[in-house]
Amino acid sequence: MEKLTAKEEEVMQVLWKLEQAYVKDMIPFFDNPPLHYNTVSTIIRNLEEKGFVGHRAYGNTHEYYPIIEKVDYQNKYVMKRVVADYFDNSYKNLVSYFAQNDKISADELREILALIDKQK
Repeated sequence: MEKLTAKEEEVMQVLWKLEQAYVKDMIPFFDNPPLHYNTVSTIIRNLEEKGFVGHRAYGNTHEYYPIIEKVDYQNKYVMKRVVADYFDNSYKNLVSYFAQNDKISADELREILALIDKQK
């Protein structure tokens, strides 16, 4: 699985949300900044070449769908990259960051610990 560019990730977010779509159905989701039909079409074809997207052909029209699940991409790239790039490869540092910046409460931390204990 290849790493995606920021625009490719943006297109994948829309496709994961819609589950399947034609390019024209995706355009309204790109309003800040707006993306042109041809731009989205090119990005989708790149995603298909990378193995993230598949399509069903209906004549000259293509309906696209994700091949890679969002959770698989999150696990493989997003969290791994954030923890490596910003938290010295330490999930402890990640959780500490949220605790120190009032982004997570003690109750939420207890819930996380309960989930960890439950998985053991």
